[in-house]
Amino acid sequence: MTTLSYNSKTTYSGTGRRKTSIARVKLTPGSGKLTINGLPGESYLQFSPNYLRVSCSPLKLLGLRNEYDIHVKTEGGGLTGQADAIRLGLARALCRINPENRSTLKSEGFLTRDSRVKERKKYGLRKARKAPQYSKR
Repeated sequence: MTTLSYNSKTTYSGTGRRKTSIARVKLTPGSGKLTINGLPGESYLQFSPNYLRVSCSPLKLLGLRNEYDIHVKTEGGGLTGQADAIRLGLARALCRINPENRSTLKSEGFLTRDSRVKERKKYGLRKARKAPQYSKR
């Protein structure tokens, strides 16, 4: 949430959430390396071009793809939720770097938290809304 300085390298952080996933993103000036939970980003996201594109889209939009190293700690949910959480955390961190980035990221929808979560199961039903089959006799 704040700007930290380790060994004269400035670090910018942001937190992203989606479904039950939480991603803590740290940006440091570097060569554009993505590290998620200690693994290379491509490996963690199973080399899926869609997940890689989604998670790095704020950097690509601003043209900063090879300017910052991204270090992510993520937990909960699946890869889709984690990729979207990384995107939100990355966008928030980029707003800390330069407040002028905010309008560009906001117009693309990168700063909006997707609040859809799974609805809980209710008693007497098979799932959240699915009822047992009706029997007349």
